[in-house]
Amino acid sequence: MPFIKTTIPDLLLFEPVVHNDARGYFFESYNESVFGQQGIDIRWVQDNQSSSQYGVVRGLHFQRPPHAQTKLVRVLSGSILDVVVDIREGSPTFGKSFSVELTAENKKQLLVPKGFAHGFAVLSEQAEVLYKCDQFYNKSSEQGILYADPTLAINWMIAADRAIISEKDRQLPLLKELKSPFT
Repeated sequence: MPFIKTTIPDLLLFEPVVHNDARGYFFESYNESVFGQQGIDIRWVQDNQSSSQYGVVRGLHFQRPPHAQTKLVRVLSGSILDVVVDIREGSPTFGKSFSVELTAENKKQLLVPKGFAHGFAVLSEQAEVLYKCDQFYNKSSEQGILYADPTLAINWMIAADRAIISEKDRQLPLLKELKSPFT
């Protein structure tokens, strides 16, 4: 199966079957029946796409219920370090992070369920990222945790002096200051 379990329950890595030939390649980036065979029944309602330069770190973001989002993240060009943190109170992996390199070449995708903070760092000169969401964007439910939280000790694979962080993301709280809306 194209789904790989990670070290964190419910967090899955999807590796689509890629068909290569002299013309190039073809793959199904999403197929409802393939996901359904794994018990993943998600109605996607919004696709988001971003373009960023080397060193950009976005995150760690999430939306509070009832607007919490499940995301399916992939890279269209370039490469990123995709990072999630389990923020489900009571989870045996609460506060644990998981990271994986997603690239246009490896075509891997990360299925990020509700209850995780999500972010990424751009490792290539430029990267385009596309992610599907099962809930619409809702500004009033936006929340996050600081990407550089020392208790998380995430290696973003970007030198601190080269990291490009939005002012909004620099102001996010530490995990220990978060009252998680997820259990």
